[in-house]
This record gives sequence, structure tokens and C-alpha cells, in this order.
Amino acid sequence: MTLDQIIKTGIAPAMALLPASMDSPRARVMLLAIGLQESGFQHRRQLVGSPPRPAGPAKSYWQAEQGGGMVHGVRLHVSTRVAAARLYAARGVAVTDRAIWDAIERDDALAAGLARLLLWTDPKVLPALEDVHGAFDLYLRTWRPGAWERGGTKERQELKVRWIRNHDMAKATTEVSA
Repeated sequence: MTLDQIIKTGIAPAMALLPASMDSPRARVMLLAIGLQESGFQHRRQLVGSPPRPAGPAKSYWQAEQGGGMVHGVRLHVSTRVAAARLYAARGVAVTDRAIWDAIERDDALAAGLARLLLWTDPKVLPALEDVHGAFDLYLRTWRPGAWERGGTKERQELKVRWIRNHDMAKATTEVSA
């Protein structure tokens, strides 16, 4: 899926269902950069094994696990539970971790909305558009990628280099579509 397509079919519809204060170029850059980092907007199910197959524990382009922040956390978090409930109702999803987790594999608007809500739970302000390192730190705090947690120096460096490239693409796309 192209970045323009995910904006049109996932991010824009999600933002229309969330409080207006949650939509901004900064938020959209983060959503695009994280989706690029996690799945490249190519796989709605985490690839595992050799050869890789879509059977991992994470679903959606933003790669959320059933018990993780995007599925379980935002449903209960004091700052997001009301907006999350409205989002589930609007998308016709039962309010259980399993139902939400299953739905995000095929519902890009729901997944994008939940990804935005997860970013909202972070106590810091969204980083400025030019702050690629602050954006990376936010990604690490909220997504807690296993490649970073378990990775060595080389893996961490590769993850950060990939982030910089993805953030640049997200920023360029957001500037063009604004």
C-alpha cells in the first residue's frame, strides 16, 4: 500500500473519528513513520520464521499485539478510553482485546485510530516535524520494538538508520498532502 493510500483509507478516516485535537501533521508523520518501520505498509500480520510467513503475534500495519498498548492499553488508559470506546462503536467492534486484535488486521481506520491513541498516552508532546531523534525516542517508548530491546549495537544502529529514512519519507508525504 502506498503512503497516499494509507492516508486516504486508514489515517484520514481514523482522524475523523477521534477528537480534532489529536489530528496534526506531527501525528500523521508519526503514524506514517511507525507504519513504515513496523510493516512497510506491506503486511497486516507479523512475519515470522524462515522463510517468513504471516503468523506472528502482531496485527495491522502498526503491528499491535493482543495484550499490548495499542489493543489492550488504550482501551483502559485514562486519557484514551473514552475516545477508544467511540472508535470501537463507530467501527462496529466488540470491546474485547480479542475482537479488537482480530479487527485491526483488516480495518486500517481502526488500527490507525488506535495507533494514534497509543501515541496520545505518552506524557510528552509530539516531537516537532524536524525532530527525527525525538520521534524515534517516542516510537521506542510507545511501541517498545523487540528488535531494539533484544538487539545488539549493530541491530540497534540498523533500526535507527531505517527510522531516519522512514521518518523522512513520512514527513515528505505529509508536507505534500497538506
